[in-house]
Formats: sequence, C-alpha cells, structure tokens
Amino acid sequence: MASPTDPAEATELADVVELPERADVAVVGGGFTGLWAAYYLLRQRPDIHVVVLEAEHVGFGASGRNGGWVSALFPVGGDALAARHGAASARAMLDALVETVDEVGQVCVHEGIDAGFVRGGTLAVARGDAQAARARAGVEANRRWGGSARWLDREQTRERLAAADTPGRPVRGATFDPACARIHPRALVDGLAAAVRRLGGTVVEQARVADVRRAGAGAGGEGHLIRLADGRALSADAVVRATEAWTATLPRLRHRVAPVYSLMVATEPLTPQQWSAVGLAEREVFTDHGYLVVYGQRTVDDRIAFGGRGAPYHLGSRIDPGFDTDERVFTALRTYLRRLLPQVELDFSHAWGGPLGVPRDWHPSVTWDPEGRVGSAGGYVGDGVAATHLAGRTLAELITGQQTRRTGLPWVGHRSPDWEREPLRWLGINSGLGVATLADHEERLTGRPSLAGQVVDRLTGH
Repeated sequence: MASPTDPAEATELADVVELPERADVAVVGGGFTGLWAAYYLLRQRPDIHVVVLEAEHVGFGASGRNGGWVSALFPVGGDALAARHGAASARAMLDALVETVDEVGQVCVHEGIDAGFVRGGTLAVARGDAQAARARAGVEANRRWGGSARWLDREQTRERLAAADTPGRPVRGATFDPACARIHPRALVDGLAAAVRRLGGTVVEQARVADVRRAGAGAGGEGHLIRLADGRALSADAVVRATEAWTATLPRLRHRVAPVYSLMVATEPLTPQQWSAVGLAEREVFTDHGYLVVYGQRTVDDRIAFGGRGAPYHLGSRIDPGFDTDERVFTALRTYLRRLLPQVELDFSHAWGGPLGVPRDWHPSVTWDPEGRVGSAGGYVGDGVAATHLAGRTLAELITGQQTRRTGLPWVGHRSPDWEREPLRWLGINSGLGVATLADHEERLTGRPSLAGQVVDRLTGH
C-alpha cells in the first residue's frame, strides 16, 4: 500500500471531464459514500443521469487513505443501539453490516476491481490482563448480537500473529472476528469510479462546490442549483452530500461532525522468510484491545501498513494538508510495531494521514428528505469502508422511492446532536484523546482495568 496520491499529481493524471448543465442526481463528494450511491443508482436505474462532483481527485479524503478494513464494525455497540432504537433494529443494523462485507467483495468480482479483497477476519490481540478481560466481554457481546467472534488463547493467537510480550503487556490471547476483509483502499475507490463511468455516470474531478441552492422545482425537475468555486454551475433534481470530515468546513454544517486525524505508516515489503516469522498468512487485519485505536494489515504488495489515532484535533475544526503529518505520531506507530514484532527488522517507507468525521454521539447516519430531494450520509468514526457501501446503497433506494430492509435500518433519519462551540469542542476532544492514552498507560502499569477507561467509554457512548 502506498500513501495517497499527491493532489497535484492526481490533477495531471485525471481525465478532463466537461461539466454537464444538469443531472437527475448530483453527488457532492467523490469518496466511497458518493461513489457507492452513484453506482447503485445506475445499477437500479440505468436511465438516470448521475454526476459526481469531487473537489480534488476521487478518494482524496479518508476513502483513499484508510487502513483497508472492510469490517462489520459499527462505532455504536449492539447494547447502545438497542437502548436507542430497540433490540430488533439493533440486530438488523449489525446483520446488514456483516452482509455488506461480502457484498463489497462481490462487487469487486462483478466489476473486475483488483483491490486485493481477502476475507481474512480481524485479529485483536489482548495485551495484559485488563485487555483480556475487555476482550472476553467483547466476544460475549458480539455473540449476543448474532456475531461470530471467538476467543483465541495465547498459542492460537501467536499462530496467526507472532506478537511479542512487552513490559506490562504480555500477550494473553486475542479475539478473532471473521466479518472483515482486507483491501487496498485507493485501488477500490479508483475501480469504483471506473465502474460508475462504465455504467453511464459522470465523475468530475477538480470540481469544488461553493454553494447549493434550492432553485424551485419545475416541470424539468431542476430543483437545485449547484455552483462551483470556478464559476461553473449545474442544476439537479436531487442532491447527495457525501463530504464526511469536510462537512465541518461547510458554513451551515460546521457543528455536525468533528474532523479527527488518523495517521499511518507502511514498511518496505517483507521477504517470505520475514512473513513466516510474523504470520498473517490468511491476510488477517490486526489491532489490540487498547483504548487508543491502532489498526494494521498485510498489504497486497507484502508490506505492513499500520495506523492509529493520537494526532490532535485542531481548533475550529480546521483541515489543512499540514496536519496530515505528525512526526510524534509517526514515531509512536513505528515504535509500537517494532516492539510488537521484534523478530524481524522493519524498514519504513511511507507515512501519511488525514481526517475522518466524528459525530457528537459517535452514531453514523443516512438522511433523505423526499420533499427537498436532499440526502446525506456519513459520520463513520473511521469504520466506514463497509458502512459506506451500505449507506450508498441505502441512499440509492431512498432516492428511487424503494422500501427495503436497508431503508428501515435505524441509522436512516438519525440526527446526531451538534458538537459544542469552540473552545469547548477543542478541549473536550483533545482531553478525550489524552484520557485514552492515560488509560492504556494505567493498565500497563497496574495490570488492572483502567478507571480512566471508564471515562473514555462514557465520552464515546459505550
């Protein structure tokens, strides 16, 4: 896995596409959500005219920069979902996400997208007694909601990933959940954009939207006027907003999500001998049960790509290319991986990062206003590679007036509360990151479940 394509380079490589005067559906945002919505609209209604507008190049945001986990993970657990929406709705939501993992793979086969899709599952190592207790509780919760996660003992864990003991963090075992696949995210997003074009959709890159206004629906169905920053414009009957972290930069939506940065590093390719000493023979993705999120995979070209949180939230929900790098976080990620796998010498070749969207209650949503003909989806909290597929497909069904089991899922119509105004937002988010780090340190030193971790659970709604 390489780092995301440089925006300037992508501009040179992108095909020049003329902006049409009108569309049936205009999709703002050329990441996974927008492209999946366009794809399923065109699959369901081949006669529909769909235009995807992307400010940079397709996959410029989290869709092209993520850890490549096509997982059934949802930021809100089953118990919390049931408390908000009822047990039946919670089960339907979680079951739909499990199905989505395989559906992404099926699209890759059907459309000939070579994204390295391998359903190897997720291995989450329990490092220390506190993590082991949390891991076993997680397996029980997963099983209660129909999942297939199971506990692996130390020997079974090390057969899959030869993780080393470190001071205060002996490997006690791991949880294994088969409901996850590995992909190369940029290959998937590029392949999906190509599929949209083959189906008759128009994907316009370097098309930064400046404003969307209701123009008054007439006989021609031209209900919205979309103006671009360079002065171009088109009209559309319906509009889908798929802007994820960049939603926080839109004047009327600044408080809907907070852009939180996640950073990644990648090694040089490992030799077959090194891989025999490391494991991941089934292309499992891997993490641990700590409070500060980390995530890794064995890439299609045999590197280890490894990422995690820890970069600060920036005052005023600022997004800037300079925030994509943070040497302190990069160093911490490299150190973690070297300590986890000391049996091999790891040389690092890439480092990158970017923002993801976090709603105030950690609850992703899909919205559709049939009168205003405006839809949106997002707020995936970093668990979006599979969820974007489900969201995009659901949006396509809502726009075309279908009633399916997807359109009845509990995230449809969910509205998260707005984030607090600054500087409370800055204080709260960065304090939360600090508390998560403190909780992991506390457990390493004491070997007992962290008191600070209880604060993290309350902050994230778990």
